[in-house]
Amino acid sequence: MYKNKLILNLFLTSLFFILNLFSIEAQTEIKSLKVYAGSSQDSIPIIDGQKNSLTIEFDVKSVGEPMFNIIFKFCDRDWNPYNNLFLSNTGYNTVFQHQMFYEVLPPQIKEVDFHYKGSFPNDRSSVDFPFSGKWKFYVTESNDTSKVYAVGKFIVVNNLIEVSAKIKNETLEKIYFPTDLGRIFQLDLELNLPENYFPSNVQGIEIIENQKIEYPYYVDRKGNSDLRAYYWNGSNKFSFMSKEIRPGNSYRQVDLRNTTINMAKQVYAQFDGVETSRFFVSPGKDLHGGSLVAKYSDQFATYLDVTFRLRPPAEINSKIFLVGSFNNWQVLPEYEMQNSGGLFTTTVQIKRGIYDYQYVTADLNDGKISNIDWYILEGNNWNTKNYYSIFLWYSEPDKGGYDRIIGYQQIMSN
Repeated sequence: MYKNKLILNLFLTSLFFILNLFSIEAQTEIKSLKVYAGSSQDSIPIIDGQKNSLTIEFDVKSVGEPMFNIIFKFCDRDWNPYNNLFLSNTGYNTVFQHQMFYEVLPPQIKEVDFHYKGSFPNDRSSVDFPFSGKWKFYVTESNDTSKVYAVGKFIVVNNLIEVSAKIKNETLEKIYFPTDLGRIFQLDLELNLPENYFPSNVQGIEIIENQKIEYPYYVDRKGNSDLRAYYWNGSNKFSFMSKEIRPGNSYRQVDLRNTTINMAKQVYAQFDGVETSRFFVSPGKDLHGGSLVAKYSDQFATYLDVTFRLRPPAEINSKIFLVGSFNNWQVLPEYEMQNSGGLFTTTVQIKRGIYDYQYVTADLNDGKISNIDWYILEGNNWNTKNYYSIFLWYSEPDKGGYDRIIGYQQIMSN
């Protein structure tokens, strides 16, 4: 009798522990994931793996101290992680639970409980990034790395080859209406390939505008067109041209830092009214697609439910999406704005800070986004100041072969 009761108690205790563990995991959530170079919150996450650091920070909603690992994986040009033992960087690709330290947030911040911030590479975790190219990291459960809470992206460059890029104003020959849509930037890049590289392994160049990592321009040596072309002189000289780059317009901004104006939990993105088209509005200052978030230890670093309101011109009949630094400039179905009598709205939970954003039109079919138009609601002006990060891609035959960045330059229009 006693033995049976003891077994029953042990069973109930184990069951309680398991149910409690599942409850903790169900309530665990990562918010406000930010990835940037060095200490500049608004910078694009591009680093020299030997000289500069990558910063990762995020808030965590959890009933107890989080139990995470961070796993770094080297990727090909299309962000697919390599399944190659020589490229796995085993032993130097994981930040383990005991290496991660969390700050407890002020009790006034109800939406989250902890904050994490780490810079890499660092001595404590022994993490490094030995290959230039694209990288992903995964924030996982420490005891089950298949459970992923967040994913981030960054780019490691080794500027081994000097490249020379320049940008100039051009007009597309095709007739557009409004004619402003015909305004473009033409980007030209030239380089002389050193003798220790194989010309046949040069893949092409990739151009990222500001922080639009998900929507790059490619000039691939596989083929030429009227808008994108490359030239090789048969020896060591290459030149690349991309002329389909529209300048767009400066970004809109939502500024939630003023606690007097934004006292309530529910606020509007623009306190002074409903937004409309900026097609004919001249460019102004912005963060080049970035954001500046309130310091995590500040008692006012709370999360607000922010409603964005847009009344576009009558001729806009496409679906409209909100896109910005708070969703890594991705046009996503969950950010579609709802139309009510010509007023488009959507509400997003955002931590106090200042964020660049825009409105874009696109088609949405079976959960897939297509025909994205960044300009019809925002404008297209040659005076817009954009950063363009340019990468020279090379097919590296070493270690089983991988996509490698061997040249890098960042330039600004105007």
